[in-house]
Amino acid sequence: MTRLNQPLGGNEMPRFGGPATMMRLPSQPDARGLDACFVGIPMDIGASNRPGTRLGPRAIRDESRMIRPFNMATGAAPFEHLQVADIGDVAINTFDLKKSCDIITETYREILSHGAVPLTLGGDHTLTWPVLRAIRDRHGPVALVHVDAHADINDTMFGEKEAHGTPFRRAWEDGCLLNDKVVQIGLRGSGYAPDDFAWAHAQGWSVVTAEEIHGKPLHGLMAQVRDLIGDAPVYLTYDIDSLSPGLANGTGTQEIGGLMDWQALQIVRGMAGLNLVGCDLVEVSPPFDTTGTTALTAANLLFEMLCVLPGVPQDPPKPLHRFTLP
Repeated sequence: MTRLNQPLGGNEMPRFGGPATMMRLPSQPDARGLDACFVGIPMDIGASNRPGTRLGPRAIRDESRMIRPFNMATGAAPFEHLQVADIGDVAINTFDLKKSCDIITETYREILSHGAVPLTLGGDHTLTWPVLRAIRDRHGPVALVHVDAHADINDTMFGEKEAHGTPFRRAWEDGCLLNDKVVQIGLRGSGYAPDDFAWAHAQGWSVVTAEEIHGKPLHGLMAQVRDLIGDAPVYLTYDIDSLSPGLANGTGTQEIGGLMDWQALQIVRGMAGLNLVGCDLVEVSPPFDTTGTTALTAANLLFEMLCVLPGVPQDPPKPLHRFTLP
C-alpha cells in the first residue's frame, strides 16, 4: 500500500526549519503518481503596475510553514486521501512573456497527463490563460470561478494581447470556457466607461460585484454557484487583490472596498462537491508585503483549495457549546 505524503510536523522540526516547500511537503520533479500537486509560476512580466509577483511562490511557500494538515472548520483531511507533493516552479523565460505562456501550457499538459490536479502559486494573473489552455486540452472547455477586483477581460494592454489584464479574453477566444458557467466575484473600483464589466455579461458570464456582497455571508451565493456549475469540470482562479487592501496590501493593483478574508474562505469552501480540475492563487507581491500577511493569507487559501478537491470528504465538527448563535 502506497504511503501518502504528509507535511513535516512542528514537533519533528521547528516551523522555521525544514524544507522550503508548500506546507513543508516532500518535493519531486514531476507530477508522476500524484493526485494533486503544488506548482509555482514565478512571473511578473505581465504586470502593469507594481512588480514583484515573481517572488510570490517562494513567499507563499515560506508562509505556509505554520499550516497543519487537518482543517478544523470543515473536517477535511486532504493528506489522508490524496497523494500530494510540491513539484517546484515552472522555468519561464523571464525576458519573453509570449514564450513563457507557451512554456506554461506545455508544462501543465505534462502535469495533467499524470492525472494530477495542479494548485498554482503565482505569479501575475497572465498565467491563468496558458494554464487554461492545458486544462482545455485535457478536460475540454471548463466552468470558471474567478475571484478578483478586476475583470481581466481587456483585449490589449499597451497594444499587447498577453498581460495580466487580458487572460480571460484570451481564454474565451481559445474556447477554454463554458460561457454559461463562468462566475466573476468581487469586481470593483474605477473604470474607463460604464460598461467595463458588460463584455463578460454579453458572453453569458455572471458578474457579482464587491458592492453587492459587502458585509454579507456568501453561503447562499456559493450554493447558487454550485447549482449553476453542476457536474461540469471547473477551474478556480483567485487573485489576492480581491481582498481589501488592509488585509492584503502585498499586491500590485490594489482597489479599496474589497472582500474580507472570511468571505474568501466561504467562497473557496463553497467549491466543495464540484469537479475541480485546477486552482490558482495569483498576484502576491512580497516586496510590498512587509509583514508577510498577504503571503500567509494566500498560503491558507491554497490549503483550503486542496481541502475541497474531489476525493476529500467534508465532515464539519459539531458545536462544543449549548449556545444558539445568530
